[in-house]
Amino acid sequence: MRYRKLGKTGLEVSEVGFGAWGIGGRQWLGGNDDDSIHALKRSIELGLNFIDTALAYNDGHSETLVGKAVRECGAKVYLATKVPPKNRVWPAAPDSDIQDVFPVDYVIESTETSLRNLGVDTLDLQQLHVWSAGWTERDEWRAVFEKLKKSGKVRNIGISINAHQPDTALKLIKTGLIDTVQVIYNIFDPTPQKNLFPLCLEHNIGVLARVPLDEGSLTGTITETIEFEPSEFRAMYFKGDRKKQVVERVTAMQKDLGSTNEPMAETALRFCLSNPAVSTVIPGMRKLKHVENNMAVSDHGPLPQSMLDILARHAWDKNFYN
Repeated sequence: MRYRKLGKTGLEVSEVGFGAWGIGGRQWLGGNDDDSIHALKRSIELGLNFIDTALAYNDGHSETLVGKAVRECGAKVYLATKVPPKNRVWPAAPDSDIQDVFPVDYVIESTETSLRNLGVDTLDLQQLHVWSAGWTERDEWRAVFEKLKKSGKVRNIGISINAHQPDTALKLIKTGLIDTVQVIYNIFDPTPQKNLFPLCLEHNIGVLARVPLDEGSLTGTITETIEFEPSEFRAMYFKGDRKKQVVERVTAMQKDLGSTNEPMAETALRFCLSNPAVSTVIPGMRKLKHVENNMAVSDHGPLPQSMLDILARHAWDKNFYN
């Protein structure tokens, strides 16, 4: 496992981190808590030292599992979580008032709940789970983060950028008041490369690349006939003719790439790590085989420029979250 600096935090984090949405359950079916604990522990054994979770992942269940696994491993692992919007609206509406979404007392209360769930006294990184560019000049988020840092409950602060809206964080980064951003970045959506990543490098902002496998599209395992439970998140994400669209796009990409002798998921993760602005990529992992495959990606290094040039032709302007 290789490690990178998480921006100005100074933390040395594993290139491959653990995205813990799926292990929370409820919106991701087909797993169980025992498998999740085993996956977390195995990833730590293989050198992973950064886990990203959130209070909203099944009402803190993901946080609880993460805390249990880390304690039982006894290793130093950096823990990041997120404050859910009080109005439970994802993504944040452009005209929403931050006082309705992240009032100060609510953010403090949510942080304290996350600390209890994780079983720690201090969070290595606390993030707001949504963001609106219109909040940049507001005092609420500045005041609450200052309070949390002064109290010792939070070491570093950041935001999770709304899906497919990387430029909404540009003004915020220029304030110099945050440490990290979390953003969707993958072969289909490379848009952070244009404006967000250069600014992050300029201001030494850590970048958490989320959804690197496009909720499974970029694993090559989505077929036109695959079925998901109606209550599962992916039933919505791949509704209608979206599975057909994915199969067509992935097939065209594989044809262009030719024989690489590399699983598509590995190529997708290496794509993210090929950009120097990315501090860590955080795929979801619920099975041991996925953990072991994903942890090995760090050993293989960035993709060659020839492959990156091919993949650049397969960017796809879509938003399946709508």
